[in-house]
Amino acid sequence: MIITISGTPGSGKSTIAKILVEKLGAERIYVGGIRRELARKKGMTLQELNEYAKTNPETDVDVDKKAALHARELDKKGKVVIVEGRTQFYFLPESLKLFIKVSEEEGAKRIWKDLQNESTQQERNEGKIDSFEEMKKRVAERMGEDAERYKKYYGFDHRDESHYDFILDTTDITAEEAAEKAVKFINSQK
Repeated sequence: MIITISGTPGSGKSTIAKILVEKLGAERIYVGGIRRELARKKGMTLQELNEYAKTNPETDVDVDKKAALHARELDKKGKVVIVEGRTQFYFLPESLKLFIKVSEEEGAKRIWKDLQNESTQQERNEGKIDSFEEMKKRVAERMGEDAERYKKYYGFDHRDESHYDFILDTTDITAEEAAEKAVKFINSQK
C-alpha cells in the first residue's frame, strides 16, 4: 500500500507521517527533505531553491519522479509506504491520497515555533526569518509560488481537494489526534 500525503505548510504533514510510520510499520519518503538537502548541496535556502526552480524544473520534476519510483520499488517488496510530498498524489495515482490542511495563521505559528529551535531551523533550511509577521508573509508567498510551479510543470493545483481521498483540517487538533483519524481512514480502505 502506498499512501501519499500532501497539504499546506505547518499543517503537521511531517509529524503525522512519522506517527503513521510507527503505527503502520511503514517506510517514509520525504520529498521536502530531499529538496531541502538539494538546496543545501547547492548552497541555497529552500526559498532560494524554490526561486531557482521557477526556471529549472528538474529541481521539482526529477525529485518527484525519483520519489515515486522509490515508492513503487518499496511497494513491490511488500512494504507500506508513506510518501510525503505535495505533488506525489499525481505521480502515484494508485496511492491512497491524504490532504492535510491548516489555517494560514496556525500554520505560520507552528513553523515559527519550530524555527525557535536551532536544530529544527537548520533542518528546515528556511533562511533567516526575523518575526512572526515575516513568517506569515513567507508562508503565504510559498503557498502561491509552489502552486504556480506545479501548475506550470504538471498542469494542476495541488490545493484542489478533489484530488484526494481524505481531507483533514488540523487547525484545532493535535498531531496525535490527526494521525488517529488518518489511521482510522486508512484501515477502512484495506
